[in-house]
Amino acid sequence: MKFHRRLKPFKAISFDLDDTLYSNGPIMAAIDIKMVQYFAQLMPKQAQVFDVKFWWPFRQQAIQQHGDLAHDVVAVRFECYRLGLLSLNYSEVVACTEAQAALDYFISLRSDFTVPEVSHHLLAKLSEQLPIVAITNGNVDANAIGIAPYFSAIYHAGFQVNHTSTLAQGSLFKQKPRHDMFHVACEQLHIKPEELLHVGDCGNADIFGAINAGCQTAWLPKYGVGKAIKVLPHIELNEVNELLRLL
Repeated sequence: MKFHRRLKPFKAISFDLDDTLYSNGPIMAAIDIKMVQYFAQLMPKQAQVFDVKFWWPFRQQAIQQHGDLAHDVVAVRFECYRLGLLSLNYSEVVACTEAQAALDYFISLRSDFTVPEVSHHLLAKLSEQLPIVAITNGNVDANAIGIAPYFSAIYHAGFQVNHTSTLAQGSLFKQKPRHDMFHVACEQLHIKPEELLHVGDCGNADIFGAINAGCQTAWLPKYGVGKAIKVLPHIELNEVNELLRLL
C-alpha cells in the first residue's frame, strides 16, 4: 500500500466492481466468443463473422442517434443488435425480438462466474464495520454473483434508476467519471463526499471521477486494464484486502 495524499477519516466505502473485486477481462473474452457462436447459429446462412468488428459501427450509430445511450451499456447493446439485424434485412419486429433474445443471453453469461474468496472475505469484514456501496458503469448482476448482500446500495450507470433520491425515478445516471452516482451515494448515506472512500481500477472513471466529485480514492491497478491515472489517488493498493489495514 502506498499513500499519495493524506487520507482523512471516512464513514463509508464505495467499490467499482469489474476489475476491482474480480478480473473481468477473461470473463468478457469468453463471452465474446460465445456471442459470435450465438449469432452464427441464429443466422447460419450469413457469410459474416458476428464479432466486434461487425457490431462496432452499429454501436457508434446508436450513440450518435441517442447520445445518452453511451451511459447505459444494456440499452446501447440492445440498440446495437437491433440496428445490425436491420442491416441484414430483418423486419423491425423480428430485429427487436432477436435483439432482446441475444441481450438476455448475453446478460445470463455476464454474471456467470465466481468472485474470488478474498473479495467475499473483505466485503464481509468491511460491511460489519461501516456501510459499503457499489458504483459501476457495468451491468453485472451482483445478486447472481453472490455479493449483493454486502452492499447497502448498488448504483449502475444508465436509465434504470431504482433508488429514492433527488434524481427522479427513471432518470439517467451518467457513467463515471461523471459525478452522478458518487453524489447520490453520498446523499443516501447522509455523508459528505469527502467522507466516502471510493475503490476502483480505472484512473479515469474511478480515481479522477471520485476526486472530481470530492471523494477520497483507493486505486487498485492489479488487473491492469483500466485507464492510467491522471490525478494521484489518496492510496494505491497492491491487493484489495489491504483495505482492512485502514480500519
